[in-house]
Amino acid sequence: MDFVELLKAVFLGIVQGITEWLPVSSTGHMILLDELMPLHVSESFKELFFVVVQLGSIFAVLVLYFRKLNPFSSTKDRQEKLDTWMLWAKVVVASVPVGIVGILFDDWIDATFFRWQVIVVALAFYGVLYILLERYRNGRRPRITTLEDLSWKDALGIGVFQMLAVVPGTSRSGSTILGGIIMGIDRPVAAEFSFFLALPAMLGASLLKIFKIGLSFSALEWTVLAVGCLTAFIVSLVAIRFLVGYVRKHDFSVFGWYRIALSLVVTIFFLLLGHA
Repeated sequence: MDFVELLKAVFLGIVQGITEWLPVSSTGHMILLDELMPLHVSESFKELFFVVVQLGSIFAVLVLYFRKLNPFSSTKDRQEKLDTWMLWAKVVVASVPVGIVGILFDDWIDATFFRWQVIVVALAFYGVLYILLERYRNGRRPRITTLEDLSWKDALGIGVFQMLAVVPGTSRSGSTILGGIIMGIDRPVAAEFSFFLALPAMLGASLLKIFKIGLSFSALEWTVLAVGCLTAFIVSLVAIRFLVGYVRKHDFSVFGWYRIALSLVVTIFFLLLGHA
């Protein structure tokens, strides 16, 4: 039985590692996967697992972008180090809106939005929005093409779009990247800034959940969490590289159609289970 639970943790880590960075909603996918093969753990641990497993994903960002994010690198000159500090400052500014919402309304959000009906609506709504926005932006030249050109106002604007992701099924990466595109930011730049914005967002969400639930879990549960995080880390290394390459040549329309199709699958699945 322990082996089966660890195998489930591997699958959940794979899903987290892929869907965290693609604009398809990691929460929606993990909730669906948990319905298909639920973890046999305490409810409090499961609530914590679905949030803290994201830590594996953010370590992948630190590994892949270590030099760009490291203001103390000996290979950087004075201006490059200053630019790195400015980048971190903009990430902090962009993190303020969702941080305020998370601290003040975390319990209300969990009680109100963590239902399959909400996830289905969010998947479909933003799927249609992705398709329409990409058609609107087609052929338009971005006004910002480098991270250095990103202003404080732009950073805060992307942070405001990130607040949409408190509703499960929305996708944090999708809301921030498309928010950046709407603001005239080049897609690869918006994607990179979204990756960096994930660091305080996921770390803050994990610490908040740990503070509320605590760490009194069984040895099996701790192992499940470790396996899930490690798997998410390894898979994220691949997923991030894929998305960076993809957004340089393609738009998000395919993800929009995928979200719409997934919303139909999830609806049929839960209705067949008798969940009204």
